[in-house]
Amino acid sequence: MKRLLFLLLLCGCFSCFAQQPLLTGADRTDVYLPLLKGKRVGMLVNQTSIIGSSHLVDSLLKLDVKIVKIFSPEHGFRGDADAGEKLGNTVDKKTGLPIVSLYGKHRKPDAKDLADVDMLIFDLQDVGVRFYTYISSLEELMEAAAEHGKPLLVLDRPNPNGHYTDGPILDTAFRSFVGMQPIPTVHGMTVGEYAKMLNGEGWLDNKAQCRLTVIPCAGYTHRTMYQLPVKPSPNLPNMASIYLYPSTCLFEGTVFSLGRGTDKPFQVYGHPALPKDLFSFTPRSLPGAKSPVLMDQTCYGYDLSHEAHPDNKIRLDWIINAYKLFPDKDKFFNAFFNKLAGNKELMAQIKAGHSPEQIRKTWEAGLAAFGKIRRKYLLYEDF
Repeated sequence: MKRLLFLLLLCGCFSCFAQQPLLTGADRTDVYLPLLKGKRVGMLVNQTSIIGSSHLVDSLLKLDVKIVKIFSPEHGFRGDADAGEKLGNTVDKKTGLPIVSLYGKHRKPDAKDLADVDMLIFDLQDVGVRFYTYISSLEELMEAAAEHGKPLLVLDRPNPNGHYTDGPILDTAFRSFVGMQPIPTVHGMTVGEYAKMLNGEGWLDNKAQCRLTVIPCAGYTHRTMYQLPVKPSPNLPNMASIYLYPSTCLFEGTVFSLGRGTDKPFQVYGHPALPKDLFSFTPRSLPGAKSPVLMDQTCYGYDLSHEAHPDNKIRLDWIINAYKLFPDKDKFFNAFFNKLAGNKELMAQIKAGHSPEQIRKTWEAGLAAFGKIRRKYLLYEDF
């Protein structure tokens, strides 16, 4: 046996004996159930809010937690709505619980929404990118909790892109629901860590302080390559799309298709005006992409799915290449691009013909400053 252990250690395999199983915050019911005893609970959750194969709402109801209300983010409670689709309030057919949509004009719970709530729970699977709107929903829930004196429990989950930080820091002149705070495109934090940052940096409205409790994951570090068990939104169906998303989402700010309405959303890019000898695809109306960009038009461009791996940087060469190939450059960008980029400089840099290396150089100071702030709020061993 000693010889076996020595050989395992020699080949770097000993860690498999000591590795702690990964548990999400939601999995750790023994830690947070006492906090819910006797409380009327409101929950901001969606299809990713699971314990094993069971939805968190169903699991907690079986454990006699008094859930009185569900709040739903972009894409809805069951996660099947289009990006940006307006959702109204409804009732969950399975549990009979009222669902209050927090996407659209009514993004923040008001006094009426919270009148019968003693405690709030946030449990959404984020993907670690500034313009993915779940952290904006978190911020506005924290503000509502602070304003109305409600404690908030964040059940943390691993970040599938939590192994690096990259991109320009948001210029707050371009603040929107796809970017609310001065953080880089890829922030390298879990939602629990980010919630602590929002409180600690005084970034909530009027520097309010939310009564925040984070239930951390167990067995997770920022080097963990976490595979999501449930797709976080309709157009991020697999890990390929999630790894490419920080780079390819910039195409949302252009006239190009990035594969919505195909079986490879966020994994391809193209346009009918590009050379016809390139890879081709045709966006169709599909669930979660009812009216995709360039619907029913043959697009020519590139399939990036073979380059989908846990990289540690944003790939700028793809959008620079698309701009160079597009014949009508004055129409390449749309008004959404600067909100996604978080500044006006990136568009100007691409138009001026700057290389990825030149552009990345302009991010370095901001990333270094953010890194110092980020370290104050980490709950897990860093990358």
